[in-house]
Order: sequence, then C-alpha cells, then structure tokens
Amino acid sequence: MNSGFIKMALILGLLSSVGPMAIDMYLPALPAMTKALDTSTQVASYTLMAYFIAFGVCQIFYGPASDMFGRKPPLYFGLLVFTFASICCALATTIEWLIAFRFLQGVGAASVMSIPRAIIRDSYTGTQATRLLTTAILVLSISPMLAPLIGSLLLISFGWRSIFWGISIATFLSLILAITSLHETLPVNKRIPFKIGALLESYSILLRDPIYIGLTCIGGFGFASVLAFFAAASFLYTNYYGLTPTEFSLAFALNALSFFLSSQFSANFGARLGMVKLVKWGVVGFVISSVTMYLVIEAGFDHLVLLICMLIVCNMFLGLVLPTAFILSMERHGPIAGTASALAGTMQLSIGAVAILITSLVFNGTPESLAGVIAVCGILAFVVSWLVLRNVVSITADQSD
Repeated sequence: MNSGFIKMALILGLLSSVGPMAIDMYLPALPAMTKALDTSTQVASYTLMAYFIAFGVCQIFYGPASDMFGRKPPLYFGLLVFTFASICCALATTIEWLIAFRFLQGVGAASVMSIPRAIIRDSYTGTQATRLLTTAILVLSISPMLAPLIGSLLLISFGWRSIFWGISIATFLSLILAITSLHETLPVNKRIPFKIGALLESYSILLRDPIYIGLTCIGGFGFASVLAFFAAASFLYTNYYGLTPTEFSLAFALNALSFFLSSQFSANFGARLGMVKLVKWGVVGFVISSVTMYLVIEAGFDHLVLLICMLIVCNMFLGLVLPTAFILSMERHGPIAGTASALAGTMQLSIGAVAILITSLVFNGTPESLAGVIAVCGILAFVVSWLVLRNVVSITADQSD
C-alpha cells in the first residue's frame, strides 16, 4: 500500500468514526443518564433509536447531494450539524429534549456514513476497494475499543454530560481534518445536475437491482444484530452481570475486536475465494454461530465469559460479511455511488432501528432475549443470501464509470 492509500484510509476511518463515537462513548452512561433524568430503560433506549432513524433516513439526502455538489460540501454541513447537536445534548434537561437532540445528531452523522463510502467507490473497485474500506475500518476500530473507555472515564470524573462535550470537540477537530487534508474525489464533469427526474431514476435503477437490494439487506440484518447488542449491552453487562462502567467498556471493546480483526482478512479471502463466495460462507458461519449462541443460553448455560466468547465468534463472521457485501453492492453503480451508498445506509440503519425497537420491547434484563434477536438476524441474513446469491458466481464493476 502506498502512502496516498494509507493517508486516505486514515482520514476516511477517522471521519467515519464520528457517528459510532456518539454511540460508543455514550453507552457506558446509559444507566446513569436513565437515573439522572428519572426515566425508564425503555424510554432511554429511544435516545439510541432516534439517533439511528435520523442516521439512516438522512443518508437519502446526503448521497444524492454529494453526487450533485461534490463530496466535501455536504460533509462539512453534516459535521457542523453534528457538532451543534452534541453541544445541545450536553445541555439537555429532560429525556424528551435529549431524544430530540440525539435525532439531530443523527441528521449530522448521516454525512459521515454515506459520503466516505462514496469516496472509496470514486477511487477504487473490487478487492482494492475492499482493502481500502477494511483499512479504514481498522482506523474506525479505535472507536469501539477506546471510546467506551474514554466515555466511562468522563462519566466517573465529570458526569454523563461531559461525554457530549467530548464528542463535540472531537467532531469539530474532524471537520478541520476534512477541510485541510481530504481532497475532492468527484470532479465537476462527473457531477449529476440537480434534477428530480434524474434523482428518481437513480433510485429506480437501484431498487430494480435484486443483487444490490439483496446484498444491502444481508448487510442490514448483520448490522441489525450489532445494533441490538448496542441497545441492550450496557444494561445487561452492568445490571445483570454487575460490571462497572470501566469493566463494561473493556468487555465491549473485546466484543468489537474480533469484528475489526476479521475484517482485515476480507480482501485477501475475497481475492482467493471470490467475493460472492466469501459473503455466502460468511453468512453461513454467522447464522450457525448466532443460533448456537441462543440455544446454548436457552439451555441454561448463562455465564458472562461464555456469552462474550460466543459474541466474538458471531462478530468474526460479520467482519468478513459486512465490508464485502457493501463493496459488492456498489460494484455496478459507480456513476451514482453517492446515491447507492446513501440508499444502502438508509436501508441498513432502518433495519437496525427496527432491531433496536424490538430489542427494547422484548429485553427483560437477561441474555436470552438479546441472543434471540441476534439469532433472528442471522436467520434472515441467511434466507436473503440463499434467495439472491445461490446462483451468482461473480459481480463485475460498471464499465461506464
């Protein structure tokens, strides 16, 4: 990998970590925030759901905007909105205002979900794109491994509001990084003029592509299992298993580590096995491991170490599936990469928001309900994979790009 490749991966990884940071730093504070604002666990979970709804839906607007105006202006706008919303979250006095400001945070965060992925598609395709994405994911892995620990330290030292002040400062620094170090990857002559008809046609092309929709749903169900874990993890680990915020942060980081480590091998495995085959077998591994986890817990084998180990195996397969499925879904849609990335993100995060809602409704404070939601996500990903990819051998890039 040359220095330009590494620099781009570093910048995109840091920018992409802005959205997850607002989750990872916040999770250790959920029980304390619930108590401080005199609310319930279910209502507190709406702060996550509101964030993910906005995070998902608003990508529909950022993606086409980046195809029309270039990648950087919408990115700047999103980061400014995110910074402002983070400050408002720190000042919120009721759970209702916090939910509203978390929604606004999601509006800003949507820009750093869809646009960096479109930048990757502007620059590379195939296994090279997978390699750039997974290298960026390696940088992104800093968030789930360090952000919960930083959040717990801020929580212990200064209270839960300090977490949002920290997020706002980090986001502002990310904006400065984007302005000074990120170059525009979509030249003026490749931008799509703003026309409602052209925008609708772009979405029509994507929605009529069963491979694109199938791969997006596979990634969506995989990601939904992660978000279900996010919704329940802090309450499960601290209330049920009795971990401190710092211990929870370390356990959370351990769960995330297997995903990020395995994702680093997805490009190599994709080159050797074929990217489609990697998705197929990765989904098989995910459904087997997730269903096994549910059955083991349901049989009465309830131990924190065992749960963490089983989650590590599930996340290992997700690390192979999610980046590969995304790159494959984009292969044939280079000329509308921003729109394709946005629609994929919206669909996946909408599925994830539903998973958060279901988890908040069925979660009873024990691991059985969480494991059940994750197993259902694995089964749905496998069904879609079998229906859409069983006769597909390879997917080639759009040659018109």
